[in-house]
Amino acid sequence: MGRTRVTLADVAAASGVSVTTASLVLTGRARELRISEAAERRVRSTAQQLGYRRAAIRAGRSQTLGFVSDTVASSGLAGEMVKGAVDAAHRHGFMVFVGESGGDPVVERALVDAMQDQRVDGVVFAAVNTSVVAVPDGLHDGPAVLLNAVPLTRCAVPSLLPDEVQAGRSAAAMLVGAGHDRGVHLIGAGPGVHDVPPGSIAAAERLLGLREVFLEEGVEVVSAHRCPLWTPEHGFAATTALLRHHRPKALVCFSDRLAFGAYQALGEAGFSVPDDVSVIGFGDHPLASWLRPRLTTVALPHYELGAQAVTALVEMVERRGRGGRAPSIRRVSMPVREGGSVAPPRL
Repeated sequence: MGRTRVTLADVAAASGVSVTTASLVLTGRARELRISEAAERRVRSTAQQLGYRRAAIRAGRSQTLGFVSDTVASSGLAGEMVKGAVDAAHRHGFMVFVGESGGDPVVERALVDAMQDQRVDGVVFAAVNTSVVAVPDGLHDGPAVLLNAVPLTRCAVPSLLPDEVQAGRSAAAMLVGAGHDRGVHLIGAGPGVHDVPPGSIAAAERLLGLREVFLEEGVEVVSAHRCPLWTPEHGFAATTALLRHHRPKALVCFSDRLAFGAYQALGEAGFSVPDDVSVIGFGDHPLASWLRPRLTTVALPHYELGAQAVTALVEMVERRGRGGRAPSIRRVSMPVREGGSVAPPRL
């Protein structure tokens, strides 16, 4: 009989440490998280005694996938993304190991290493908010998919992203269809393509889509208010400042949380939504359904993003060794969720 392979989990259990700690020690990164010398010696000694060796080549398939998220999976949006990934994996006959990094690059690398030591067939590397990410070294050999993320430097790992440009077009088309051709204001970004919060891919792409339709339709965008953070507080402040100088007909809020703040500012100033001012947001955040009237918003389809990322990853796993490359970027459509916050402007 062949010898049973010793895994990283075996070393961690025998050493009395977590798998993450064992991975950091055995990849020479113990000092990055200030792991004690005693623990480091214990892990190295245990690995030597057990005959642990990192697997350089994986023969066959384990029918498992890894999912590394930068946000706690129990939070609403991340949870939907993970649920979509797990459901799609089950449909394809795979199981999923989920790890959460909190956005810490050291933990991200350790999680990727640990999952590959468990012989996963591929890894989804996910961000809840569309982000530019440093791709951990362990993902470059694939199969791997970046979900809601693009690489900081050029690499072969494909990305799956929401179609934010089309989302901007859809939001603009909603207002145009309701008859809004003047008195439109932007809350969160703009007016120029570079007037966005630092590093915000979503803002830049939504703004591009909005500008395309508004330009085509001759819509007057009176003002734009860049917000460094897309929170209700910033939405309230920007809308309050706007109302000192203008009587808007419509507000495009770059996130539902900004729209929440905008609702409060409009209400305090005596304006009614949508009778006086139409409001549209982005994201389909749970807040949208609690606003009265319910906010019309362009949804980030977190469940579908997770599901399509796993489907793309499974395609890569099954194609591995047979040639062909996955497309560098795939886009997932963002549907409009109609509420009661958009109406024709009063004459």
